[in-house]
Amino acid sequence: MVANYPSGLNKSVDQFALEATGHDNERRQTLRDLHAGLMGQIPTSVWNKTSAMLFADRITLSRLMYFNDRYKEIVGTTGVICEFGTLYGGTLSTLINLRGMYEPYNYLRRIVGFDTFSGFTDDLSDVERESGLHAGGYATPSGYERELERVLAAHEQNSPISHLRKFELVKGDVTETFDTWLEVNPSAVISMAIFDMDAYAPTKHVLERILERMPKGSLLCFDELNYPNFPGETVAVREVLGLHNLRLRHDPNNTTMSWCVVE
Repeated sequence: MVANYPSGLNKSVDQFALEATGHDNERRQTLRDLHAGLMGQIPTSVWNKTSAMLFADRITLSRLMYFNDRYKEIVGTTGVICEFGTLYGGTLSTLINLRGMYEPYNYLRRIVGFDTFSGFTDDLSDVERESGLHAGGYATPSGYERELERVLAAHEQNSPISHLRKFELVKGDVTETFDTWLEVNPSAVISMAIFDMDAYAPTKHVLERILERMPKGSLLCFDELNYPNFPGETVAVREVLGLHNLRLRHDPNNTTMSWCVVE
């Protein structure tokens, strides 16, 4: 069971979405309002997914399809999945369900989410501050990671080998927690790394350490490359990997999202 947060939290989530897009998307807000009004009138069952399908808009479906396509690329490869910058956990939830669909018995395909859950740290460049980033930006409500853990555990119950926990949430500044995680998990191979931290310093820190754990054929996925609102990710990739060394691909339905295969 997921806790029912007060209406103020729901409003802050909406405000986050609007800030992220930079404008008030009235069409999506209309769907949210309709969804809230009809929730009690649409029955839910194991076969009837009317509510989810009725209100999933083009942007939501595009993101789901993107991660579906990326997950299919790593089926047959060895390793865990790491997401850096989980926020409210939508991607983690999607990945857990995709694992249940494509490789339900692969209990070694652990899914690990890293986030401060308190927003950006104060380690931001002048350029990032000028673009609007600030310490505490994109913070989740206090204690949200505990509720997210319950949600992800519930999703795992719908797949085989549900008695084994196959996800992990790592809370804290990734410039500190990732080094510790690597030390504690010396056997971990990483098949897909998803970068959604927006900022330069944490992105660079992880990139400098992660490649030695990623074999050929694994995926590097970036959420804000070539995105003026979040310049730090591109700068970090340019400095650590060199853009000229990457065969970057772009999804036509997700403007800011890019990926490449480790070669």
